[in-house]
Amino acid sequence: MTTTSEKETKVDTQGIDITDSAQEYLSELLEKQNVEGIAVRIFITQPGTPYAETCLAYCRPGEEEPTDVLLELEKINVFLDKNSLAFLEEAVVDFNADRMGGQLTIKAPNAKMPKVNADSPLEDRVNYVLYSEINPGLAAHGGEIKLVELTEEQYAILAFGGGCQGCAAVDLTLKDGVEKTLMERIPELAGIRDVTDHTDTTNAYYR
Repeated sequence: MTTTSEKETKVDTQGIDITDSAQEYLSELLEKQNVEGIAVRIFITQPGTPYAETCLAYCRPGEEEPTDVLLELEKINVFLDKNSLAFLEEAVVDFNADRMGGQLTIKAPNAKMPKVNADSPLEDRVNYVLYSEINPGLAAHGGEIKLVELTEEQYAILAFGGGCQGCAAVDLTLKDGVEKTLMERIPELAGIRDVTDHTDTTNAYYR
């Protein structure tokens, strides 16, 4: 039977479960840092893509982002990156003690799932289009495209990999396919730029 307090706890923790054993372990680690007010920060790099990684780091006072969500747990305080919240749903942080000391594990089953809307950061929306619409078509040629960065001028810097690197048809793919699709889906983009070294034709599909 689920009590009212359990329901409230689930809402308060934003869908992420940090077990008692994990809190205990992290509390001991934080204590050893000898920094008053030190907390833990959890975030996901490249969320919603196959390259997503869930990260946990020390967070000294002032190192948190203004938009972070604070979880005040029984033993520790945890800051959650706002852009990572949707991808941290159903995540579990646990600690399993063993004879070697034990291991802290973070399982985030939704980290690699594209979850975006009109309010999502531009980077997340570009990645969503790349991985849901563009890369599936390139996969037939063993190729893929990754977002390297977004410039201040809102240009998407892309890198081609696999069968797309060094491909003779890359200009056609870039202009008629990738750029057209991205610009249609995300009007805020100023354009795209390719930083791939296409002189390396080792894995190219068309040479």
